[in-house]
Amino acid sequence: MRIIAFGDIHMSLGAFTEIPDISSADLIVLTGDITNYGSQKDARDILNQVLTMNPHVLAQVGNLDEFAINAYLNALNINIHGQARLFRRAVCIMGCGGSNITPFATPTEFSEKELRTILDKGFLQARTYIELAEPLEHHEIPLILVSHTPPLDTELDTLPDGSHVGSRAVRNFIEENQPPLCITGHIHEAKGSDMIGETLVLNPGMIEHGGWVEVIIDKKGKVSATVQ
Repeated sequence: MRIIAFGDIHMSLGAFTEIPDISSADLIVLTGDITNYGSQKDARDILNQVLTMNPHVLAQVGNLDEFAINAYLNALNINIHGQARLFRRAVCIMGCGGSNITPFATPTEFSEKELRTILDKGFLQARTYIELAEPLEHHEIPLILVSHTPPLDTELDTLPDGSHVGSRAVRNFIEENQPPLCITGHIHEAKGSDMIGETLVLNPGMIEHGGWVEVIIDKKGKVSATVQ
């Protein structure tokens, strides 16, 4: 299985159509900030472009998306914010959209306590799906966390001045549950990878700048992923 993930779109998809074999990827995941303080109409304009390229899409709001977009994603049955999705009985993807509190009062922000509640809600659903599903190749179904805001104190939440602005709740969740992969974003200048225990954490930066993540899941359920 091949999954393509990107985010921090801010109304500009850049050259996303040039991602190799994007139309034949098994799944596209949009990690947040579909718009730039945008409306449902703005989100629809972006999503229609992505869906035209590949109809298999999951998405969530970022902090610069008006929260009304969350309801729109629910209506499309593609939302992962505070939810989990079992995809083809081969992978389970859970999401945590928005961000922790910023100095800028952006549209969709949550306290650390609220973020933990969102994460726990999605994880409970994910565990239920994984426990009830029969995997295609009789292996454990891997869990991928998609968190728009990065975990605290990593290479991926670092501002140019060296300060760390990620979420303690996201980091604690990863430390406690160790999903094989977390895909994040939010901090555009912190593109790269890091590890928290056994969890690989990736931030592709902005899609307008050419950043995206390729995820490969083999027949044994092993997850490998790289920032492009």
